Amino acid sequence: MKTNLFFTLLACTLFLATSCSDDSPNMDGTGRLRVQMVDAPFPFDQVAEANVTVFKIDARLKEGTRVSDDDQSLVEDSEELSSPFIVLMEEEIPLNLLTLVNGTTANMANLDVPAGTYDLVRVYVKGVNVVLKDGTEYELKVPSGDQTGIKVFINPGLTVVGGLSADLLLDFDVSKSFVAKGNTKIAGGINGFNFKPVIKASNISKAGTLKGNVSTLVEETPLGLEGALVEIFNETDTLTTFSDIDGNYMIMGIPAGSYRTTAGLETYVQSDTLSADINAANSTVQDFLLAAEPIVDEGN
Repeated sequence: MKTNLFFTLLACTLFLATSCSDDSPNMDGTGRLRVQMVDAPFPFDQVAEANVTVFKIDARLKEGTRVSDDDQSLVEDSEELSSPFIVLMEEEIPLNLLTLVNGTTANMANLDVPAGTYDLVRVYVKGVNVVLKDGTEYELKVPSGDQTGIKVFINPGLTVVGGLSADLLLDFDVSKSFVAKGNTKIAGGINGFNFKPVIKASNISKAGTLKGNVSTLVEETPLGLEGALVEIFNETDTLTTFSDIDGNYMIMGIPAGSYRTTAGLETYVQSDTLSADINAANSTVQDFLLAAEPIVDEGN
């Protein structure tokens, strides 16, 4: 597995609709906010579980946004009304991130929030641990996520319009967030993990999805391949995922733009690098057909 690839893990989703009216956006009152969790797989050759308990999420309104008296119950730092934090959820939700793959999400919150532009999200976590397939469990220290929250800046900011709803995707970079100690290339070589959370925010209204199937031909019949590594990348972004048991895959929260994609699996020939255009709020379908590597007769 290539070590320079990114693995998308955590996502909070808040749907943003586009008004069909010619009137100016309604920046008064409240808009609907729904929060979900999503994940793409952590390398699973030795890891069975990657567990995180999220117990609070809040979001910051940009400086100068006015919060009405009716919405003050949602404001956490009410003394800082120039930049208030709005509490989105506050309950313990344990998650095995490895179960949230290829478009599967866990609903985290669904509430009305003050209209305005949000430029920062804080995710509070605890109970972080990794369980290997041999049953070994490692409890990981959370550097600040259980006190000040993991801070994730939203750029450009996410604007919630009164009477409508909005979407934000938060992606845990697992390859950077869960850092294995020891030798990961041999069985029993891992002796622990460090937790250094790295999260990227994507505005769903300006992002799209890549999905499809990875297969091979068996007697002229397509057969889905599990565990194929699918990459989508350009000069600034690299995202990856693995295909499921049926060969299907999905990568969410990709900023709109032009990309290249490829797929590969051990004992199969790497696919050609293909072009893919990602459009905001839409899905792009790209299937891959991999050929088995030719058998080399070392006797000749």
